[in-house]
Amino acid sequence: MAISENQTSKSGFFSAGDRIQLTDNKGRQYSFNITVGKEFHTHQGFIKHDDLIGMPEGSVVSINSTTGVVQKFMAFKPLLTDYVLTMPRSATIVYPKDSALIVGFADIFPGARVLEAGVGSGALTLSLLRAVGPTGSVHSVERREEFAANAKSNVEHYFNGLPENWSLTLGSLEEQELTEQYDRVILDMLMPWECIDLAAKVLVPGGVYMAYVATTTQLSNVAEALKKDGRFTEPESFESLVRPWHHDGLAVRPEHRMIAHTGFLIFARRIAPGTELLARRRRPSKGAYGIGEE
Repeated sequence: MAISENQTSKSGFFSAGDRIQLTDNKGRQYSFNITVGKEFHTHQGFIKHDDLIGMPEGSVVSINSTTGVVQKFMAFKPLLTDYVLTMPRSATIVYPKDSALIVGFADIFPGARVLEAGVGSGALTLSLLRAVGPTGSVHSVERREEFAANAKSNVEHYFNGLPENWSLTLGSLEEQELTEQYDRVILDMLMPWECIDLAAKVLVPGGVYMAYVATTTQLSNVAEALKKDGRFTEPESFESLVRPWHHDGLAVRPEHRMIAHTGFLIFARRIAPGTELLARRRRPSKGAYGIGEE
């Protein structure tokens, strides 16, 4: 199925089939899909799904108490971040802070044709599908069967069906016989430098190659392989650190915890076939490329 209007609806009202997130006054969250005739139960009572249909988002709903204690919840449709952080995982997810940067820095535009390898639990896949929209496409490749099954389940659960513009292939990217051209190649795998030649062949001129890696050794290997290949621009890389802040009146301070290093992002663009990359003029830093101090 395609990504339907119901799945991407921003109408502000709950409908049958929508996913709803209930949050109590202690911050505990409960999510489920609204189904006609069903009920959501807690130890205090229940809420009829039918009573939620037509209700505006941001409403406070009360359970039909069986204990005499009235329990209340704030009701919203979950954000993509909420879903990703609570969905079943078979592999470590690409955190929302990194998914957002991938969509932004790789310029995943509506209508883009994206090749993704290393699906994991499907967190990044969801962001890519949302970004390309119904006119774009995402072709995902995953080598581990259990990861592919979990990602498929999470994608199907989120969109209330499998999007028609998404294809999932089981196997190694290096073994795929790809005949299509892609606008973007996004890799979350152990050795993404081994797929640079493949990426160069399937990317359109100006297309973006981006890899998500965990260690500086991997980062260095990708960077040097891109430079040596000669069909890509000078690679750029970075990591992101997210520090939440506490604010209560005049008490404004950083939280004690933060989402620090999760991975490095490195990207480069495909240059036109037959074009020789302009040599970048720069002064080597001491210790780089075997240059030592005198």
